[in-house]
Amino acid sequence: MQYRILGNTGVKVSVIGLGANNFGGRNDEPSSFRVLDQALDLGVNFIDTADVYNLGKSEQVIGNWIKGRRDRLVIATKFVMAMDDYPNSRGASRYHIFNAVEDSLRRLGTDHIDLYQIHWPDPETPIEQTLRALDDLVKQGKIRYFGSSNFSALQLSEALWTSRYFNLNSLVSEQCYYNLLKRGVEREVVPYAADKGLSIIPFFPLESGLLTGKYRRNEPIPEGTRMASGEFYQRSLTDENFEKVDKLSNFAQDRGHTVGELALAWLLATPAVCSVIAGATSPEQVVQNVAAADWPLTSDDLKGIDDIVPPPESPSP
Repeated sequence: MQYRILGNTGVKVSVIGLGANNFGGRNDEPSSFRVLDQALDLGVNFIDTADVYNLGKSEQVIGNWIKGRRDRLVIATKFVMAMDDYPNSRGASRYHIFNAVEDSLRRLGTDHIDLYQIHWPDPETPIEQTLRALDDLVKQGKIRYFGSSNFSALQLSEALWTSRYFNLNSLVSEQCYYNLLKRGVEREVVPYAADKGLSIIPFFPLESGLLTGKYRRNEPIPEGTRMASGEFYQRSLTDENFEKVDKLSNFAQDRGHTVGELALAWLLATPAVCSVIAGATSPEQVVQNVAAADWPLTSDDLKGIDDIVPPPESPSP
């Protein structure tokens, strides 16, 4: 396993991370434990979850598993999303953050969270309030670092400027929707983060399984897959995307790899990426994901990929 530095923290995280959104849902506790055991055995030390994943059950599963292993892991979780129907059980206010972190700590069975992430921007709360609350949690030792998720470049800029102006601890990472079929963040977010020393942490790197060849054009969606769980995921099942996946599959096979390995290796070719969050429902999937880290793409490879899935146009000056 290879490791990269998380932002400017000095903390090393595995280039293949483990996404835990299936734990406590599609994966019960025993099967989640098998996935976690396999990941740790292969050197994966970065585990990403969120309080909202299966309404706390994902964090609970991880908390039950990490006993005796805590010092070997970098645990990341998130807050903002609604946990129940109460009006203040969501958002990025000081009120909610202080409640949410205690709930996550309890479920995770730990006294600190290594990376606490703002799951989505909260337009109803000034960013200064959010950053002051997170800064206080760092000083209290309840979190080590904090990052953002789904932020635009402008929102990242405002957060970094606010932290600097008020001498607060600052964001160290941005977790974003980024894969071979979703390259929009390359327009502004990725270059801005790279310039400011923030790490990029891609999620949905396999486009919910489309970039593994699991789904076929004009064929029923396999039961039990993420795509079968709702229209939110199925929006990417277009003829244009199927054509791209076919070309990418041929590209990978010509080089002795799978399209899934290509998708992960391609993200790791971006220097600003510190770890790719790859979900897994079985130990075998963990093995497949980790294998991608051993495929360094050449400049010719990257050019060939750009010919199949072109990068987004740069913003107008």
